[in-house]
Amino acid sequence: MKVVVDMNKCQDHGQCVFAAPDVFSMDDDGRLLFVSDPDDALRDEVEEAADVCPLQAIRIEG
Repeated sequence: MKVVVDMNKCQDHGQCVFAAPDVFSMDDDGRLLFVSDPDDALRDEVEEAADVCPLQAIRIEG
């Protein structure tokens, strides 16, 4: 599984951080950080994060 975030769409709302904290986080400046190739065991969390993103900036490949 590969996680892709369109950083041009992302406005750092952070809803993904609550849905999948093992994959998404915020840096000290409030900008989104993420693991682009998380373990497949986290797929449900990542799918939830993609669903709750207000701007639909998260895509899952593979």
